[in-house]
Amino acid sequence: MDQHPESNPILGRGNNDGARLFRAWFSELSDVAANGSPAAYVFVMGSTNEILKAFDLPVVFPEINSLQTAVRRVAYEHLNEAEDYGYSPDVCGYVKADVATQLRGGQHPMGRIPKPSLAVLTNACNTYIKWAEIWERMHKMPVFTLDVPGTREADGQTWPGNRHFANDRKYVEVQLRELIQLCEEVTGRKFDIDKLRQVLGWANDMSEGWRRVLELNKARPSLFNALTDGTIYLGVANGFRGTEAGSRYFKELVEEMEYRAAHGIGSLTDEKYRLSFVGVPCYPIFRRFNELFTDWGGTFVNSTYLWFASGGTNRGFQYDLARPIESLAEGLLVSVRDAMDSMFHQDRVLEAMIDEFELDGIVYHPIKSCRTVSTGLADGRRYLAEKRDIPSVFIESDMMDRRVVSEAQMKNRVDAFFEGLASRRQQQARSA
Repeated sequence: MDQHPESNPILGRGNNDGARLFRAWFSELSDVAANGSPAAYVFVMGSTNEILKAFDLPVVFPEINSLQTAVRRVAYEHLNEAEDYGYSPDVCGYVKADVATQLRGGQHPMGRIPKPSLAVLTNACNTYIKWAEIWERMHKMPVFTLDVPGTREADGQTWPGNRHFANDRKYVEVQLRELIQLCEEVTGRKFDIDKLRQVLGWANDMSEGWRRVLELNKARPSLFNALTDGTIYLGVANGFRGTEAGSRYFKELVEEMEYRAAHGIGSLTDEKYRLSFVGVPCYPIFRRFNELFTDWGGTFVNSTYLWFASGGTNRGFQYDLARPIESLAEGLLVSVRDAMDSMFHQDRVLEAMIDEFELDGIVYHPIKSCRTVSTGLADGRRYLAEKRDIPSVFIESDMMDRRVVSEAQMKNRVDAFFEGLASRRQQQARSA
């Protein structure tokens, strides 16, 4: 065994390589913008990245672009510009930051964003459709809406083998074939079924890797922070899905996490409390928000964000390369439904996490900018409290707008939360 495992270069490789891939991605987008080549705008839930990569179409994720403006502390200017242009303060912050980017000719802190030649969206988020209509008006380009039937069973979505699932899969498959025809028109290239098989194979590697990484974080101490490190992994899972680089990244990420698990190397030197995060991160003070918890020895071992924002990669779904289009339709049906369920029924997965990840508490983070994610969190919290004896804290802020983020108020609530956890642990120790 390595006598000094902390010095091994494998440690931190996932974060370093993720940052490098992101820089390369935005550099490529800048080149596309400069030469006017076709590019596709997509969203994380149901991106159809696999089909777009089969046509070698560069993909732009406006959600990722927008959150980067908040992380880099320039979102305030973008939001003001969009509001001056006429958008209400109540409109999604991601949308407004993107509108400002479009008004600036694609100028962005990470590079230059190309104009869309095509936009692909699903019905996973009610904002997607109206957002795409903005691009349609601005750029006069085609918009393709993939209608994915939602979960209609009381106990969750149906699966292959169910008659209703088979009908829904056919419905999605027909739409995918229409999207392929549209991509042929936009790119001037014929569809290559063997190229799609290759892309799906790389996507399979990524999905299996992401599933394994999440599973490995059940270890004590936890191997990575689901809020900070997990966001880097999410970015790669979306932007590089269906690519050789993405496949290699997640294979190496699994290798790093297995090494950490074997040597007991956690994300915190002294892990005291294991937490789960519900909602979208507070990007305007991203690092500081996390420090409010790590200063108390708390670390996020999982989150619903890693669930719905991973584009379905978290399920570990494996495409059948012998029937690529049909299997892709199945995968989209499963993953988009899963993402929608995660936003409206997060209590189901949280209840399982309590035992699987040995949680000490849950952090709920409703945000002003996204009612889709935030609606019902208070009810879900109350329901889970009645079902399971698990402490939780409710912190309201935003994912984009610094004007509604009160760090002092957050700190007061977080400190009280940890004081309660410490008192609870003392009482349990006395009872034992």
